[in-house]
Amino acid sequence: MEVLVGTIIHSTWDNPMVIMDKSALGIQNNKIVFICSSDELHDVKQKYGFSEDSISRFDKGEFIMPGFIDTHIHASQYVNAGKGLDLPLLCWLNQYTFPSEARFSNIDYAEKVYDKVVRRVLMNGTTTASYFATNHRAASLKLCQVIARYGQRAFVGKVCSNQNSPSYYIENTEEAVAESESFIKGVQAMKNDLITPVVTPRFAISCSFQLLQALGKLKDTYNLPVQSHLSENKEECKQVKKLFPDSAHYVDVYRKSNLLGPQTVMAHAIHICDEELEVLKRTETGVSHCPNSNMSICSGLCDVRRLLEKNIKVGLGTDVAGGYHPSMLNAIRLTIITSKLISLDRPESYKYINYKEAFRMATLGGAKDDRTGNFQVGKDFDAIIINPTCPDGPVDIFPEDTLENRVEKFIHLGDDRNIKQVFVAGQKVWPRD
Repeated sequence: MEVLVGTIIHSTWDNPMVIMDKSALGIQNNKIVFICSSDELHDVKQKYGFSEDSISRFDKGEFIMPGFIDTHIHASQYVNAGKGLDLPLLCWLNQYTFPSEARFSNIDYAEKVYDKVVRRVLMNGTTTASYFATNHRAASLKLCQVIARYGQRAFVGKVCSNQNSPSYYIENTEEAVAESESFIKGVQAMKNDLITPVVTPRFAISCSFQLLQALGKLKDTYNLPVQSHLSENKEECKQVKKLFPDSAHYVDVYRKSNLLGPQTVMAHAIHICDEELEVLKRTETGVSHCPNSNMSICSGLCDVRRLLEKNIKVGLGTDVAGGYHPSMLNAIRLTIITSKLISLDRPESYKYINYKEAFRMATLGGAKDDRTGNFQVGKDFDAIIINPTCPDGPVDIFPEDTLENRVEKFIHLGDDRNIKQVFVAGQKVWPRD
């Protein structure tokens, strides 16, 4: 038994931010077994039979939060983070993304890049990441090996594309499906409970209907999550309409391919109609909101409030490298800014997303199962220890600042320097010993 005593902060579906000062959290076999006030600790100690040596107390001013969950990040595109942001999506893909991803046929190159990106997002407090790799099976498995070495929790997809891609970076249908299945079996053979393979069509433009259907069958065969892109860019939406004239809309392409469902996360969903929203709601398909990317490559502003009002589950994604920043704190901040910008053209009754709601989307909202996202008893202990007043850090705290003020300041001003420790499934994974 390990017991942490101090300020504990997390979300529930009823409350976007729960701040519990002077509280205690018990961890046993990597899972949360109790949460109580520190006043109750004596009785809890007797119940569970742990000693005083099992108790760790936070330094004054520190607090603990659930680890961030990045629901959409292209690990292979990290080399381009901060580059090429003067281009729209489709031009950006051709000029930067495809040439860069093609290099991952070289395993040594892939390992060096993947080591950097996993290390970077982990030190920024991302305990779970949903990664797109590349078309290459071997390099995609290498990403999983790197993730395992760092101890991160991850969902990883070998990307599939058999059309509208450069001749040097394209698969045929049979190859894409066979290599995907081989990748799935390779990940399962690792027997790592923290790493899950994901069926990953790049997006409808780069996949024929035959390939999408085959991937839908693969999803059912192995009972796996799905990740892809949806309605990110207006020109993309026009091309999808031309390529799939028998589908009612973009969402319908994925519906007909059997790719929607409770385990599916679609990134962006900016330019969607009410009928599409109803399909997402009915199928319980989730959305990854990626505000940095949406603005950086001028795709559009996603009205997240509209999605939430339809009871669609929304998580946040960095979308590296369309999004230039690997930190989920950046995703939280730009979620708030995007919503405020949208509110300027809405009635006064419109409620923009506040920092507490954005925090919930970055944690509980991105959880794909009942193992992560908050500190509910029975869940795995995925957490970050925050020190808002670290030496030479970005946050200044003043005597009049309340506990809630300190939390809000970290959300708006903090960075990796404030993240003292990172835990995944009860194990400290950052800083590395």
